[in-house]
Amino acid sequence: MLRYEKRLKDKGYDLVIGVDEAGRGPLAGPVVAAAVLLKGFCFNNRIDDSKKLSPAKRKNAFFEIKNKSIYAIAAVSHKQIDRMNILQAAKLAMRKALSKLCRQLGSAELKRAFILIDGNMKFELGLPYRSIVKGDAKSLSVAASSILAKVHRDALMEKYHKIYPAYNFDKHKGYPTAEHRMILKKIGPSAIHRKSFLKCLERI
Repeated sequence: MLRYEKRLKDKGYDLVIGVDEAGRGPLAGPVVAAAVLLKGFCFNNRIDDSKKLSPAKRKNAFFEIKNKSIYAIAAVSHKQIDRMNILQAAKLAMRKALSKLCRQLGSAELKRAFILIDGNMKFELGLPYRSIVKGDAKSLSVAASSILAKVHRDALMEKYHKIYPAYNFDKHKGYPTAEHRMILKKIGPSAIHRKSFLKCLERI
């Protein structure tokens, strides 16, 4: 999980920033991205692709990562997703998170920074970066960002559950489970559902 970080350090980039997002697939709620600059690589909790960890393990790792990193989290709303499509919204969330993190660093530090981004998307960042397919399973920095994004988004959906309890957002977090689809058929969408996604669902 440190192969990329070690290679970059050998090239003079000793500050590696991992970036990932959570929430591209759900029918409701925001897409969330996190940018993480780890202060060290020793953790008591397992740091891995967030999808490989249980909710309890993700939450434990979440707090440890926050304590051992410089980080930023950003969200793009369901309304923005409908306006610009999910790919552009995910990229916007990533750029927003990265921008928030960079503002915490000095110009000298940014010269030593390299960004690792999960996926295969292209960006214009003004900083050196590399996109890595399944990067959350290959880089500790990207894995850490995937955990922060996932846990933060899940917490947001649990808050939405209190506002819209009939949809059981606390269980499926907006993803298109059989239960979620059944609820939509019975009572229709809530105010936080992604209309563009529901149109696609109807066509399917």
